[in-house]
Amino acid sequence: MNSRRTLRYGHKVLYASGSLAVALSYQAFGTYIQFLYIDILGLKAALVGVGWAIYGVWNAINDPLAGYWSDRTRTRWGRRIPWIAAFFVPLTLTFYLLWVPPSPLVEGAGIPLFVYFMGMVLLFDLLWTIVVMNWTALFPEMIPEEKDRATVSAWRQVFSLLGLMVGVALPPILAGEDWSGRGTMAVLLAVVTGLFFGLSLLGSREKREFRHEPALDFREALRATLAHRDFRYFLGANLSKEFIYSMLTATVPFYTKYALGLREPVSLLGMSLDVGFQTSIFLGAAFIAALPAMPIWSAYAKRVGGRRAWMTACWSFGITSLLLLFTDDFYAGVASTALLGLSLAGFLMLPDLLIADVTDDDELKTGVRREGMFFGMNGFMIRFAFSLQGMVTGAVLTLTGYVRPSPGLLYPEQPAMAVWGIRAMISLIPAIAALVSYLLLKGYTLHGHRLANVRAQVEKLHRQKAKQLAEEAS
Repeated sequence: MNSRRTLRYGHKVLYASGSLAVALSYQAFGTYIQFLYIDILGLKAALVGVGWAIYGVWNAINDPLAGYWSDRTRTRWGRRIPWIAAFFVPLTLTFYLLWVPPSPLVEGAGIPLFVYFMGMVLLFDLLWTIVVMNWTALFPEMIPEEKDRATVSAWRQVFSLLGLMVGVALPPILAGEDWSGRGTMAVLLAVVTGLFFGLSLLGSREKREFRHEPALDFREALRATLAHRDFRYFLGANLSKEFIYSMLTATVPFYTKYALGLREPVSLLGMSLDVGFQTSIFLGAAFIAALPAMPIWSAYAKRVGGRRAWMTACWSFGITSLLLLFTDDFYAGVASTALLGLSLAGFLMLPDLLIADVTDDDELKTGVRREGMFFGMNGFMIRFAFSLQGMVTGAVLTLTGYVRPSPGLLYPEQPAMAVWGIRAMISLIPAIAALVSYLLLKGYTLHGHRLANVRAQVEKLHRQKAKQLAEEAS
């Protein structure tokens, strides 16, 4: 029986719920792990920058290999699902261990802590790559129709926004101003991450007609993937977009602490908010604003196409991000990040549509479904963006004279140059990256009449494969 006919709406929603685990784990990691180890645990910023360079090399190896292994996996349960089932629990445990290094290592804050930091980061990234790459690779196969893809993508982004809000807004509240409660925070975030990976597994399905297709060898698969012209442009645009996310979320704790000077409680709607709540509201404003903007971007993408809609999101984000360069108080900061959230919604949902179209086009060229390789290469670019963000952050903080806190001095006075460097990291640098993404999307040609023709041919090919499988089984 064709799985396309048996995929229920509930399965689609359960599958989409995995976005909460993906967004929560990666955004909490991307937003706070660097701040924790530099500003709280005392690891040198330059040393962490070196660590992110190692991290980039690590991703150049494990992401493409994970995608290749996934494409070649042949089991009665499918190609992707066994990987997710085997590794999402170890991933959850490693995510917890990231936040709670042993006390003796913390006291020294030197090379031993750096070694622990790198070991946990690399292990977390490997497990995260395996689970998330296989989960995302299911999307084009499970959801072949354009209308259904838009629906599932919308559900994915709703769960993703919820994960983003939990991952970036709750840690300062749960951990406390001095992050002494990070153990409790780590347990809660890890449990939620594992729960939603498990729920998404319940809704995941694979098509039988793709389980036994012959796979390309690694060199041929890598060559065919990188030879796809539109995929190369997509990778460049998505790298810039992911760099923007990483730059924004990783800079926010520094920005609120030193550029906005959030050190005293403020009043909002009659409530007194401490510093932790202020940072959470500042971060959450963008994601809260993105929720009602999601259906607007979805409707716009259906009318003009995913590529053009993404290009619109690039220039609108670039303009509004510049507001943060001059914002100097909590209320103006919340308003500015809420405006950013309107463009953030487009950034979140539109790339999924483009890469799904790329994998369809590749199937016409190679004759086999190779989502694993494409999502593996895309995963590599995502983590390279984070590595690039880490190196930029380390360089800017070091070159501008950033002063680390010391025992008894939680809020050191920062030089004016360091404050402006932090402002540039959250506004000017992301604006430039948005421009780069926009220019790269101009070279992406899989849209309009060409895309419509590809979709028609892919639908015909899938009918042929399903028919051949039925004939072989009879």
